[in-house]
Amino acid sequence: MEQVEMEMEDLQLSSEAMEVEDDCSDIRLRLIDLSDIDDLVEWVMDEKVSKFCSWDYFPSKEAAVNYVANVIIPHPWLRAICLKDKPVGSISVTPFQGNAQCRGEIGYVLASKYWGKGIATKAVKLVASTIFVEWPHLERLEALVDVANVGSQRVLEKVGFSKEGVLRKYCLLKGKPRDMVMFSLLSTDSQGHHFL
Repeated sequence: MEQVEMEMEDLQLSSEAMEVEDDCSDIRLRLIDLSDIDDLVEWVMDEKVSKFCSWDYFPSKEAAVNYVANVIIPHPWLRAICLKDKPVGSISVTPFQGNAQCRGEIGYVLASKYWGKGIATKAVKLVASTIFVEWPHLERLEALVDVANVGSQRVLEKVGFSKEGVLRKYCLLKGKPRDMVMFSLLSTDSQGHHFL
């Protein structure tokens, strides 16, 4: 009986995923501004979303407004992930400085009600297909993912990032040392040139 229920649940999730997969053609990336705050609050104030992020969830709308004004707007490359023109997450590429300027780090976040529907994968594909053109000095796009964040690892693997290994106790997350998985995509990788 449990097996049948699990299969029915899988079929339901599959049909929901197909509906959203059709909607994935409506995914666009654009700059975020303060008029997006009500949509942004949906994911920055969600503890499930911030679990693997370097920032804690925001306890108030005012804190979220300050974050948009002081972090998001001045960021060198950060975009809203929009589904039918509604921001449902964000994606960024942060450049490295000095002798590491040939590298950039990709990061993304998505409102939890949109997880598992192919939206993050499509957004990462959009970035990977254009960032090496926008930033011609970039040779390597990398992502650090917590070992427990299996969903994010799947996104990167689907896009064609190479899993390079686990960096043990690599960084502090919420004050605790965490193992991180390093992924990379090079400008010379075939995936970076023909995603869409």
